[in-house]
Amino acid sequence: MKFTAVLTVRDEAAFLLEWIAHHHAIGFTDFLVFSNDCSDGTDAMLDRLAELGMLTHVPNPGPYAAAGIQWTALKQADKHPLVRGANWLMCIDIDEFVNIHTGDGTLSALLDALPQATAIPLTWRLFGNAGVDEYIDAPITEQFQQAAPAVLHWPWRAAMFKTLFKNDGIYGKMGVHRPRSPDKSRLDEVIWMDTRGQEIRDPAIKTRRLFSSFGRDNYPLAQLNHYALGAKQSYVMKRARGRVNRADAGLGMDYWVERNFNQSHDNSILRHKDKSAPILSELRADPTLSKLHEQAVAWRKSTFETLLREEENRAIYGRLLMTPPSEPIAPSKAKELMSYRIGAKKQNTPE
Repeated sequence: MKFTAVLTVRDEAAFLLEWIAHHHAIGFTDFLVFSNDCSDGTDAMLDRLAELGMLTHVPNPGPYAAAGIQWTALKQADKHPLVRGANWLMCIDIDEFVNIHTGDGTLSALLDALPQATAIPLTWRLFGNAGVDEYIDAPITEQFQQAAPAVLHWPWRAAMFKTLFKNDGIYGKMGVHRPRSPDKSRLDEVIWMDTRGQEIRDPAIKTRRLFSSFGRDNYPLAQLNHYALGAKQSYVMKRARGRVNRADAGLGMDYWVERNFNQSHDNSILRHKDKSAPILSELRADPTLSKLHEQAVAWRKSTFETLLREEENRAIYGRLLMTPPSEPIAPSKAKELMSYRIGAKKQNTPE
């Protein structure tokens, strides 16, 4: 069984080894990784990981589609042998960690729990900043264990998902959140199963829907840990880097506030550490990877200092230091907000 993850990165070398070790440990067999415009050695690290047989690295220098760098990469991925030859596919980001609760925590265990499924939406679990200011070289999964409540009514993006889907030819293209270009004559063969163990009956799930149902726990069997913020210093850097899937959208305080929930302590992902830690140790023992990792850490620290010389970056960093964690709003208010969104005909706007 071949499970292929497709990833797009830029200046993420300091986080890459932990991410690769974790996802190898839970059962991904192949990684197709695109990189662009790297200043911190991410591309060199990917080349070394490719030499070690850990992944396949494809430089993505452009030109880029109007929709963004990630969409350009996905168009290339659709034609790549690792995608065409995979049994199951998933498009995933470096700040997202698949966290499976059922069985032994592997992808195979998830399929065993959902044997009928041909597509499984893994709903985001938003992990907040946890009050961390300074970027340090430590595992993301250990630093950030404060998350949004299991039941959250707003913002709607908190219920967005990424899809693990069977590569059976029904969907012709990969998408950021879900497979695209379905063969409409075969849609009756598609079975979308949620991580509560239930088939999703909404017809829209087969063609365009991007988020799970609100007001319920979407994580019994699995979740997608989304560390979108990290340390406050890291967020300043993320904002300066820009977004890969929306070329025209920047990152401001709205992005931060919609994701900085810290009400629930969740360290469930650490159950995978027994499997991932030996892989990570082996990677860090490689002299080339170790040196590249140390250089990337130093680059992040020096780059943050450089960014603070600009007033715009100082201003947002100051606001981050003063802004308290976000609080969930009442279900009634969430329903009101969603009604406005649906009324504006934006229910399925991609992130």
